[in-house]
Amino acid sequence: MRIRAGHTDDYAKRARELVASVHHDAWGDVRPSVYETARVVSWTPWLEGHERRLVWLLEQQSASGSWGEGPAPYRLLPTLSVTEALLSALRDDRAAGVSHERLAAAADKGLASLRTLSRTGGWPDTAAIEILVPDLVVRIDEHLNRPDVAALCRLGPWARGERLPLPRGFRAALPERVAERCRAAGRVPVKLHHTFEGVARRLPRVVPAAPGGLLGSSPAATAAWLATGAAAGRERAVTALTGVGRRYDGLFPEASPISVFERLWVAAALARPGLPADCVPHVRAWAAEIYDATGVRGAPGLLPDTDDTAMAVLVSALAGSPRDPAPLSAFEAGDHYDCYVGEDTGSSTANAHALQALTAWLSHRPAADEPLRTRVHLTRDWILAQQRPDGAWHDKWHASPYYATERCVTALRGHTGPTTHGAVRSAADWVLATQRDDGSWGIWGGTAEETAYAVNILLSAPHHTAGPEAAEALKRAEDMLRDASHPSAHHPALWHDKTLYAPQAMARAEVTAALELLVTHQR
Repeated sequence: MRIRAGHTDDYAKRARELVASVHHDAWGDVRPSVYETARVVSWTPWLEGHERRLVWLLEQQSASGSWGEGPAPYRLLPTLSVTEALLSALRDDRAAGVSHERLAAAADKGLASLRTLSRTGGWPDTAAIEILVPDLVVRIDEHLNRPDVAALCRLGPWARGERLPLPRGFRAALPERVAERCRAAGRVPVKLHHTFEGVARRLPRVVPAAPGGLLGSSPAATAAWLATGAAAGRERAVTALTGVGRRYDGLFPEASPISVFERLWVAAALARPGLPADCVPHVRAWAAEIYDATGVRGAPGLLPDTDDTAMAVLVSALAGSPRDPAPLSAFEAGDHYDCYVGEDTGSSTANAHALQALTAWLSHRPAADEPLRTRVHLTRDWILAQQRPDGAWHDKWHASPYYATERCVTALRGHTGPTTHGAVRSAADWVLATQRDDGSWGIWGGTAEETAYAVNILLSAPHHTAGPEAAEALKRAEDMLRDASHPSAHHPALWHDKTLYAPQAMARAEVTAALELLVTHQR
C-alpha cells in the first residue's frame, strides 16, 4: 500500500492542494486548443462566443504566420484548422467587431506559412491526422475557389488561381474512403466519433446517433455533428458544447471532460513517494467511481481502452482497495495489449501501465492463477523488445521519450533477470547522457515535466547511478525542479491528441512527486 506518514511538509501541502483541486474540477485542467476552437468557429458560427473565439485565434498567430505549439510538423494541423476557419468567417458577418481586412490578413499569413509547412514531413502520430489534414486542404481550396474570398486574400498567388498543395505523405482520397466504409456499414463507428469532423461533410445521411453530451468527448466533432442538421438530441448537444465553452472562457480544449484521465494519472504520480493519508479518501473514491468491469473509458463517448482500464486497476491497488484486472483481458493481442479494440499501432506506455496494474494486483493476491502470471511475463518481454538501441522508449500518446521511458522503467522495476536489469541500466545511461546544461531534460527544450520523468528513471536504477555523476545530475535536476514547482507554473504541450496539449495538473503532480522522491533519496 502506497500510503505513509513522514512526508515533508511542503509535499504534503502541495499534494493535498492538488488532489482537492482535481477533485472539485469536473472538467480537468487543460488549456484551450487552437485546432478545436477553430473547428467550432467554422462549423457553428451561430454558437454564443463566436466573436470572442475569432479574436483569440487571431491573437494566437505566430510571427511566422502559423498556429500551434511544438516544432513545425506539429503546427501543420492547427494552422490548417485556423486558416480554414478564418476563410470561412470571411463569408459571413456574424463577427461585426472583427473586420474582413484583419481576417484576410491573418489568413494570408496562414496560407503563406502552410506552403512552407507542407514541405516539412516527419508528421507526428496524432489522432486521425491522416484524415483531418486532407479534409482541411480540400476545404481551404474550396474557399479559395470563390472569387469573393480569393479577392480578399491579398497575396497574388491565391488571386491568380494557385491552391494549397496536399502536404507530402498524405493521401487525398483517404477521408472519402473512410466515409465510404461508413456509408456501406450504415453507421459511424465509435472509434471515429472523436474525429468525426474529418468525414462529416461526406456523410450527410450517415451520422452518429445523438450524443448524450459531446460527441466523442470532442467540441469539434460535436460542432460538426450539429452542422449536419440532425434534429434529435440537438438541444442537448448545444447545451453540452455551450457548457464547455463557458468553462474555458468561450474557447475549447481537444477533449472534455478529462477528469478520468486526470484523476488516475495524478493519483499514480503522487503514489510514488506515497499518498498523504488525508488524500486517500479522495483517491479511493475516484478509483471506485472510475473502475468498470467492462473496461474504462477515458471520457464519455470514447471506447474503453487499456490505458485507462489499467490505470484504474493500478490506482485502486496503490490506494489499498484492489480491483480485479479481468477487464484488461478484452484488449489482449498475443504477447501484448492493444490500447483499444481495433487499434492499428501498439502503445508502449499502455502496456507499461498494464504491467504495473498486474504487478500491483499480484502484490495483493499472491495466490493468483498461473495464466495471469504468464500474461505478466509476456507483457514484460514485449515492453523489453520495444526499447530503442539508445536505451529510450517512444510512444504515440506523448511527444517525449522521457515519458515513455519512465513508464516502461517504472513497470519493469521489481522484475528480475539480467535482461530487465540491463534495460533499466541502459535507460539510465541514456538519461545521464542527455541532461541539459541547466540541469533539465527535454526533447525540444528543458521542461519540468520531462525532468521529473528523468529523475524517476535515475532513481529506479540506484545501484547503477550511485556514483558521483548521477548524484550531480540529480542535484542539478532538483534545483531546476524547485524553480519550476510553483502551482501556477506553465507546463508546455507535450501530449498527443489531434494536436499537442498540456494537462497541467498531471505535470504538476509529476514535479511534486519527483521533488519528494529526491528528498527521500538524500535521507
